[in-house]
Amino acid sequence: MGKLSHHPITPKPYHPITLSPYLLPFAFCRPAPDICDKLKKQGYSWSTADDFRDIYMQFVDFLALIHPVLGIVVVFPMIGLVVNFAWQTRQRRLETNAGNKSKIPPVVGPEHLRLGRWLTGTVVGVNLLALAYSVVYGFNGFVDQQKDGKLDSFQVIFVILMFFVTIASLVCLYRARQALWRGIFATLTGMGLIIIGSQDGVWRLSDQWYWSHYYIGMAASLLMIFSLAIVEDIYKDRSHRWRIAHTILNCIALALFLGQAMTGSRDLLEIPLSWQKPTIYRCDFTNKTCPEPKSSTPLINPIS
Repeated sequence: MGKLSHHPITPKPYHPITLSPYLLPFAFCRPAPDICDKLKKQGYSWSTADDFRDIYMQFVDFLALIHPVLGIVVVFPMIGLVVNFAWQTRQRRLETNAGNKSKIPPVVGPEHLRLGRWLTGTVVGVNLLALAYSVVYGFNGFVDQQKDGKLDSFQVIFVILMFFVTIASLVCLYRARQALWRGIFATLTGMGLIIIGSQDGVWRLSDQWYWSHYYIGMAASLLMIFSLAIVEDIYKDRSHRWRIAHTILNCIALALFLGQAMTGSRDLLEIPLSWQKPTIYRCDFTNKTCPEPKSSTPLINPIS
C-alpha cells in the first residue's frame, strides 16, 4: 500500500513528516533510528517502539513468501529442464525411427523421466505448503477462527490427517508398479489436495475460477500426478496412445504453469500483509471503495 492511514503514531501537535526507510534483506523495511528521534522531538509519541518500527512485514508475512520463492527457485527451473529433455527425447526418437544416427545422446530419455518424477513431487509439495499456510493464516483460517472462539478441534485434526494421507499417498505412488495401485494412490493424492484446498482460509477466487491461482495450480498438480501414474503404461504401450496422451496433457500443464506465474504475481499484490487485513477486508471490493479512516493521523508515504 502506498499510504498508511491507521498508523499507531498520534500527532501532538500536527507535524506531517515524510519517512525515508532503508531496505534490509527480503525487503524488510523499517524507519531509521534518527527518524524516530526526529519524530520524538517534533512531539510524536507511541506506546512502544515496535508499534512504529514493525509496520511492514512480520514473521507470518515471510512465511507466506515460502511458496512463491520455492516456485521461482525450484519448480520453474525444473520445468525448463524437463521440457528441454522432453524435446530432445522426441527429436532423438524421430531421428532414430527415420533410420538416421542421432547426435543427441541416449541419456536424455532417462534424464527426462528422472526429472519429471522429481517435478511431480516438487509441484505437489509446493502446493501443500501454500495450502498449509492458507489454512492456518488465511482469511477465516485457523488463527482467525481461534481469535473468534470458533475453532473446531475436530476440523484441525482432520486437516492434519489429510496432509499426512496426501503425502503418504504420493510416496506410495512413487513406489507402486501395478496399474491398480497406481490408480488408487494417484486418486488419494488428488483427493487430498482438493479436500485440503476446500478449507476456509484458502484464497480461491471462485467467482473468477478461470483466472484463479488456486484452480490453475490445482489443475496443474492433478496433471502432474496423472503423468506420474501412467509412466509405467507409457513404456509398456506399443501403440503409443499413452505417450500421446502424456504429451498433450503436459503441454496443457505447461500452459497452466505459465498462468501460475501471472496469477501468482497478481495475488502477491492483492493479498494484504497481516497487519493490513483488519482495514483491507472492510473494503467493498465490488464497488472498489473503503471506509473513511476515523483516525486524524497524517498520511505517511513510506517509500518517498
